[in-house]
Amino acid sequence: MQAGKPILYSYFRSSCSWRVRIALALKSIDYETIPVNLIKDQGQQFSEEFQALNPMKQVPTLKIDGITISQSLAIIEFLEETRPTPRLLPKDPKKRAQVRMISDTIASGIQPLQNLSVLKQVGQENQLAWAQKVIHTGFDALEQILRSTAGKYCVGDEVSMADLCLVPQVANAERFKVDLTPYPTISRINKTLLALEAFQVSHPCRQPDTPPELRA
Repeated sequence: MQAGKPILYSYFRSSCSWRVRIALALKSIDYETIPVNLIKDQGQQFSEEFQALNPMKQVPTLKIDGITISQSLAIIEFLEETRPTPRLLPKDPKKRAQVRMISDTIASGIQPLQNLSVLKQVGQENQLAWAQKVIHTGFDALEQILRSTAGKYCVGDEVSMADLCLVPQVANAERFKVDLTPYPTISRINKTLLALEAFQVSHPCRQPDTPPELRA
C-alpha cells in the first residue's frame, strides 16, 4: 500500500460510500479501497477494529492527510476545502445554500430512513413497502425543490455535492422498485449525471468488492 495514499472504507452498494467515490473521482484523487461488507460475518462494520475507526459503525470512512473522517457530507466538504478543483460547492452563497439543502434532504431526510439498519427494524415483510413510502415522500419534496433550482444538474449547470447525493439515492429507489414516473426532473438529472465518467467509475457495479453477478 502506497504511503500517504488515502484509504476509503467502503461497501460497493452503500449509497453514502458512492457519494464519496464520485467526489474522489471528480477531483482525480487516487485512493485505496478497503471493503467493509455490511452483510457478511453478521456485518463487518461491527468489528472492534472498524468500530475504533468509526464509532457509528457505518461506511464510508476516509483516512486522508493524517486524519480519519466519517459521514459522507463531512468528507466531501473536507475534500472541497483541501482540493478545491473542480468545485462541488458553488461560489454564490445562495446556490451554495441550495446545494446543501438538497444534499441534506437526501442525506438526512431520505437515505437514513431506508438504509439497512432501519429496514432490519421494520421486519422482512414490511421492508419494501416501508422503503417505497419513505422514498416517495422524500422524492415528492425533492422534485418540487429541483423544479426551482435545476439547470442541467441539481443546482444550475455545474455538478455539485447535491448531484453526488442524488444519483445514489435514485439507484436506491430503483432497487426498491419505486415508480419514478412522477419525478421527471429527478429522472432527467440522474440520466445526465450517469453519462459522466466520474459517476460511472464509482458505480456500485464497478467496485473491488462488487459480487461477480452484479458486475458490469
